[in-house]
Amino acid sequence: MPLARHVDPEELIERLHDAHITEGGRHLRKLTTTSHLTPYGSKYASEVNVPKYQIPSDGAPADTVYQLIRDELDLDGRPNLNLASFVGTYMEPNATQLMTENLSKNFADNDEYPAMMAIHERCISIIAKLWGVNKGERAVGTATTGSSEAIHLGGLAMKRRWQEHRRAKGLDASKPNIIMGANAQVALEKFARYFEVEARILPVSKGSNYRLDPELVKKNIDENTIGVFVIMGSTYTGHYEPVEEISKILDEYQERTGIDIPIHVDAASGGFVAPFTHAGAGGPKWNFQLPRVKSINTSGHKYGLVYAGVGWIIWRDESYLPQHLIFELHYLGGTEKSFALNFSRPGAQVIVQYYNLIHLGFKGYREIMENCLTNARLLSKSLEATGWYTCVSEIHKPKSGVSGVLTGAKQAVSGSAGETSTAYIAGLPVVSFRLSDSFMQEFPAVKQESVSLLMRARQWIIPNYALPPNENQTEILRVVVRESLSLDLLDRLISDLVSVTQTLIDNQEAGVSALQHRDAGNAGMLYDLKESQRKTVEGVVKRLQDGIHRTVC
Repeated sequence: MPLARHVDPEELIERLHDAHITEGGRHLRKLTTTSHLTPYGSKYASEVNVPKYQIPSDGAPADTVYQLIRDELDLDGRPNLNLASFVGTYMEPNATQLMTENLSKNFADNDEYPAMMAIHERCISIIAKLWGVNKGERAVGTATTGSSEAIHLGGLAMKRRWQEHRRAKGLDASKPNIIMGANAQVALEKFARYFEVEARILPVSKGSNYRLDPELVKKNIDENTIGVFVIMGSTYTGHYEPVEEISKILDEYQERTGIDIPIHVDAASGGFVAPFTHAGAGGPKWNFQLPRVKSINTSGHKYGLVYAGVGWIIWRDESYLPQHLIFELHYLGGTEKSFALNFSRPGAQVIVQYYNLIHLGFKGYREIMENCLTNARLLSKSLEATGWYTCVSEIHKPKSGVSGVLTGAKQAVSGSAGETSTAYIAGLPVVSFRLSDSFMQEFPAVKQESVSLLMRARQWIIPNYALPPNENQTEILRVVVRESLSLDLLDRLISDLVSVTQTLIDNQEAGVSALQHRDAGNAGMLYDLKESQRKTVEGVVKRLQDGIHRTVC
């Protein structure tokens, strides 16, 4: 049996406290203690700059680095007041805890995390049924990092199916094209460019509600069309594109020519809105109830109510996913099948998606989506009631044929008690608006961009940007109504919009130039440059100012 010596803890502590008395103790203390009392007491407080573009030779205390980074991030906008983005900024505490506990899990490690993979399979099954997959069909799908990856996978599957069909018949397969509207999110265009497919981007117009025009689809499809991207929720105005109408056009085309053209539905936002709201897609079908719809994608981190980092794509049957696109991986002792553009990725978001689906259930999601639409309608009607603004989005407009007429100013704005989205035009809870024609005639010096800039000064982020090409002479302000935009916060938003507009009316001669953002870090740079260099920099700044707000999705 080994011998053990008694240790007196009081003696040990006293000895360590007295260590600083000797020279050796002083040296030991210098090596083992930090050189600051607070995070702001280090060398970075006033002696040296924080390293930005090169790793430093020596590290720094953790609390100091944390505080420095946190302070710099205070310059960011507040996520909850970022009304430009569809991406969710709120999760319930239990969901956040579940995500934190699983942050270290790699979604690529199937064999190591079987419970997480089982949850992934359940999510695919739940979402497939939510989107109307038919009995007997073997739906297959995967989680992605977002809708961008999902769209690329859906488009790639359509391209490969088209190529296989053409080659089997001995036909040329070198000139594929795909149809989309000019309102398409950039990910759709990226697919075409990255995978060498001709993008037939069809112009949108006021007459088509700034969305894909079915008549133009009819004129632009041919034997080389691999598919049509149809969007359930345009990022510009929130309009749903007419999936069923386009499906009928493709049915008629197949009857005449024998050419079968599939539809991929980009439901990045609408995939978690349309299934739950009373309005649905407004009456027409949009999902797997239509045989021509072969695949659908959505973003779990938008109205799926998960933090950023998860999307979903589902094919109605595994026969629509070419087998040679599926990789069988033998990794870390296990075997898995994969169809993805990424390998390692976080798995926590998948787990939280399942949490939301089970915790909220159908009724919980419906309540949240109906609340979002109710608040979006209230904002739309309030803006138009001022006479200063007109809405380009239409979710606040009653459907044609709906009985009953609202009476009274209050009821006209807030709506009648107990009403649902059924009575209104279906769409995303998005409010796209602009200065009214009468306002611009009366106050021509007031620029719409100034509204966005002054609202930013009040911490609200509301982008001002042009509509798609052909309609880009019209600029809109856009508010995405998410779960966390409560009625109380909405009251403040409306008040601030009215206040800002009144300020611009009262000071209309000031102009927008005085309000525009300048990079403080470059404030004095122009004066230190030669004349030729100064003109170049000024030209770059001007081009950046002339550009439209693109980071709105």
